[in-house]
Amino acid sequence: MSKTKELIVLPGDGIGPEVTKEAIKILQTVCKRHNKKLRIRSFPVGGASIDRYGRPLTEEALKACKESSAVLLGAVGGPKWDDQPKDKRPEAALLQLRKELDLFANLRPITTYKSLLQSSPLKREIVSGVDIMIVRELTGGIYFGRPRFIEQTENGERGVDTLSYTTEEIERVAHAAFKTAANRNRKIISVDKSNVLDSSRLWRKTVQESAKQWPEIELQHMLVDNCAMQLVRNPKQFDVILTGNMFGDILSDEASMITGSIGMLPSASLGEEFAMYEPVHGSAPDIAGQRAANPIAAIASVALMCRYSLDMPEAALEIEEAIKGTLEDGFRTADIYGHSTKEYRATTSEIGSAIDKHLSPNLKPGNLL
Repeated sequence: MSKTKELIVLPGDGIGPEVTKEAIKILQTVCKRHNKKLRIRSFPVGGASIDRYGRPLTEEALKACKESSAVLLGAVGGPKWDDQPKDKRPEAALLQLRKELDLFANLRPITTYKSLLQSSPLKREIVSGVDIMIVRELTGGIYFGRPRFIEQTENGERGVDTLSYTTEEIERVAHAAFKTAANRNRKIISVDKSNVLDSSRLWRKTVQESAKQWPEIELQHMLVDNCAMQLVRNPKQFDVILTGNMFGDILSDEASMITGSIGMLPSASLGEEFAMYEPVHGSAPDIAGQRAANPIAAIASVALMCRYSLDMPEAALEIEEAIKGTLEDGFRTADIYGHSTKEYRATTSEIGSAIDKHLSPNLKPGNLL
């Protein structure tokens, strides 16, 4: 009899609860198909937690995350909480989770679907066949550097943030990237700003040293500004992109438009002991409650969860194929709707249900609309 896995769900704010609801529906379907027992517990996080408890992440929620098999996060933030002190803003919960769970490697796959090529702002021939994995360092760099402050000066205010990396921090995320590349096309492009930044010079030196342990992997280096340009000019040259926290944040959002929408991008944040899965998109408070949110990124994040945390690689493939099939059937949320007669303008739950039907063994082709 299989051991029960525990999933902690942190729905968050805005569209977070809407997309996580659909992701959980899909996860329950594949767990039932593969005879996996799953216990799900939910806790407020971000603004929802501030409203209820006065802080963005409670000790109870953090403790539950540390005792779980995996964490599914929706999204946090919104204008309602913009005036909170920085340690009480919804985003502080996200940074605390990453740090407390030591989730140092963030995997962000960038994959295009044949049926969605017209949704990309780039030409079909440029985006067709793109399959990139961005490996972003997640617990170091400028988002966590000290000191950081705003101070009063004679001429106004001065804001300071510190960008720093240690050899150890770089080595462990580099190892994760090389391991990832070994299961793909064995090519890594490490992205930095070593022509200007000392932290990037250490980054490049350390990655080069780490590469000696992986002689079968081709390693190249690229400056971040050039990488931003190359992602638009020729994204198919990339296989695995390894980069730091801030650069990875920016580049993955840019790369999301290759797929047509940031609503398509899942992510897995992995550490030695813990893992958290979340869509790359934000809380989108402007469309919250309108049933217009794209749940595919959250559902694809559950596929990554099956692959990396729940020991269900077959289920991961099934979910990914179900997403592909649903898109081929013409189901579209507003962010990827192209007004074609072959497309169906769908709500959040309709997309989830269509993907769920593709996972049903009794599904008959052509009966989804």
